[in-house]
Amino acid sequence: MIESLKIRWFIVVATLLLAIFTLIPNFAEVGEDWWGSKDKIVYGLDIQGGLHLVLGVDVEGVIAEKAKRLVDNLPAEFKDQNVKHGEIVLNPENKKELTISYSSPEEEEAISKFISDYYGLTLQVVESEENKVIVRFYDSKIQEYKKQVIDQAIEVIRNRIDEYGVSEPSIAAQGDNRIIVQLPGIDDAARAKNLINKTARLTFHPVSTEVDASELQKWVDDAEAAGKYTLGKENANDNTVESKEQGDITKLAYTAYLKRLREDLKDKLPKDTTIVFEKAGAAINLEAGKIPYLVKTNNNLTGDLLEDANVRPDEFGRPEVIFRFGVEGRRQFAQMSGDNVGKQVAIILDGVIKSAPNIQEKIDSATARITLGNRGNVQETQKEAQDIATVLRAGALPAALEQLEERTVGPTLGHDSIEKGKMAGLIGAVLVLIFMAFYYRQLGIIADLALIFNIFLILAILTSLGATLTLPGVAGIVLTVGMAVDANVIIFERIKEELRKGTGLQMAIKDGFGNAFSAIFDANITTAAVCVVLMYFGTGPVRGFAVTLICGIVTSMFTAIFVSRAIIDLLIQKFQVKNLMKV
Repeated sequence: MIESLKIRWFIVVATLLLAIFTLIPNFAEVGEDWWGSKDKIVYGLDIQGGLHLVLGVDVEGVIAEKAKRLVDNLPAEFKDQNVKHGEIVLNPENKKELTISYSSPEEEEAISKFISDYYGLTLQVVESEENKVIVRFYDSKIQEYKKQVIDQAIEVIRNRIDEYGVSEPSIAAQGDNRIIVQLPGIDDAARAKNLINKTARLTFHPVSTEVDASELQKWVDDAEAAGKYTLGKENANDNTVESKEQGDITKLAYTAYLKRLREDLKDKLPKDTTIVFEKAGAAINLEAGKIPYLVKTNNNLTGDLLEDANVRPDEFGRPEVIFRFGVEGRRQFAQMSGDNVGKQVAIILDGVIKSAPNIQEKIDSATARITLGNRGNVQETQKEAQDIATVLRAGALPAALEQLEERTVGPTLGHDSIEKGKMAGLIGAVLVLIFMAFYYRQLGIIADLALIFNIFLILAILTSLGATLTLPGVAGIVLTVGMAVDANVIIFERIKEELRKGTGLQMAIKDGFGNAFSAIFDANITTAAVCVVLMYFGTGPVRGFAVTLICGIVTSMFTAIFVSRAIIDLLIQKFQVKNLMKV
């Protein structure tokens, strides 16, 4: 415990002011010139209403398609390596297995060696009989493919939802072939479902250097100023909405914004080029920071020609992205890379640049790689590499989505629920405040002040984390109100025990707080451990309950032990109060 009372009170006051400052956007409108955080507590689907979807992902279909592509591409690969072989057939009863015919032991040996050298981490030769080599995908590779398919589907859905403009959507995997999508506050369910099921488009375009980057940015700024529009997504139903706070500037969703901007710049853009944007690295979304690129349009290389993409370490242990094209994709990529050595190639998903690596040399091989260099932070580089690989696979392996469940929650139900939740919390808080004040007198009032402080801190933390508040989350806050005074009760009872022994008031308070700490810590750490498990394994409402409860545990520890002690010491040391508690 910090001994200086001034330092303790500085921490208490600073924490209180920071909490109030964080909560201001929840209770008052803040303008664009507000220099603090504009984040608010986000209400979940069960509070503000919206759309709940459970989507089935055709994982097995994607794996079967991957196996079929392998059968189609192996003859060309065998030919490149001068490996003689016979017919290559996919097992109709087991799509994860294929047979390769041969006519001599030498061919069998060459086929097995090729599989081991080039597909050693993907395929295994399970047996060879009757002039046929039976090859099967490793089970671990199949599981990896399944995870990749789900990740790809989530990436595509998230891109679609970002375009729609839903605030704080929840998109998560359920099992190994389902995805749960929750869209709070949505008012056009049919359009949202249409966007989700729309196939993502992945394309590769050489970056044009005909216009300087600063000049291109000036074109964008001038076009926005002249047309009085900007990029935004307040209303995705018509893709436009006027915002009086920004001087009647029209905000456009990305697709509409790009169409309008290209139309305004059509007389300036060089022939066979167009403009697209990349999200700035430090920006939270495209609206907060967009970087314009001029890309060439006279090519036909799309993600449909991709076979796969993965992350692996390079010769220096740094993450790099390895991707594989089919035969036609390899031919087109070789031509494009050969024509643009030393230049950038933009990898574009749904009109947004996801990466723009430099082409170091002509690439005419079964695989190509994207090197990320030495970025300093290995974890961030690994995450960036995983994101790029997921984006590449999103265009390569589109999985069919089947709607398995749909629930639409009306805002009236959510409004009634949150009002009842507020009433329950208010009644619970009032009863706790009255009990503490009645039973512990002055110390009870101090505990009540700490409890109010505690509620402020919980709401401030939820706001700063951008957590989504659901009804189970409200229940967690209400439960915290009752649990928050437990620590005070333990402390006060220990103080009473010390006073009964004849210990002086100051020493009784010091010993009471000191001796009670271990019991308080043990009780809260066990609850926190359960919350961590719920956060890790739970989804949606379960995780929301765990988040609010663990926030309440942390804040109640701080207010009960630190804030209460600071108030008591202030009353005793500065105001000479002697009768804080009657034994």
